[in-house]
Amino acid sequence: MPGEILNEAVEHYLERLLPPRDAVVAEMERLARRGSIPIVGPMVARLLALMTEISGAKRIFELGSAIGYSTLWFARAAGPSAEVHYTDNNPDNAQRATEFLKRAGVFPRVRIHVGDALKSLRETPGKFDLIFCDLDKKQYPAALRLALPRLKRGGLFIADNTLWRGRVAHPSREEPTRTIQKFNRMIYASKELLPVIVPLRDGVTICRKR
Repeated sequence: MPGEILNEAVEHYLERLLPPRDAVVAEMERLARRGSIPIVGPMVARLLALMTEISGAKRIFELGSAIGYSTLWFARAAGPSAEVHYTDNNPDNAQRATEFLKRAGVFPRVRIHVGDALKSLRETPGKFDLIFCDLDKKQYPAALRLALPRLKRGGLFIADNTLWRGRVAHPSREEPTRTIQKFNRMIYASKELLPVIVPLRDGVTICRKR
């Protein structure tokens, strides 16, 4: 969705700056384009990897992972001792993700959950250094409420698509837009979080748990 948040020329400039991706990542990007599969894309993926490295996150839970594109970036950034939890309710997506992650050499550090992502988080014991939210947008408020107690102090809660093609800036009757607006109010009202919304691609929210 170039040009819907950033100026289109700036968006293309940032894309041109990106170095080439390796063969597995490049194939995932081609598959996503051909099949209209939602992935975070390389600009946001680099931000996720950067936040993982800066924070030292090792135990990561993804709420919504599709073909495992962001999973791969998390797993590489977190290193060989990481534990990255992949979730998707589509078995075909999970199978494709498994194949890509094996080819990339990071599958041993990934746990695959097929089914409802929120249910998978509830059923997985322990706390996490980083929780990434990229679910159906109507689930974002529920995801935040569930994720907060599961984050370690100092942990990161990151969510994609929080500017929702710029629609959040205007009154709306559309449920996804209204839900993202509600979610954005929730993160800034929380006394447990220090949040910022980064206007990159479709908007990325980064919160640190106090």
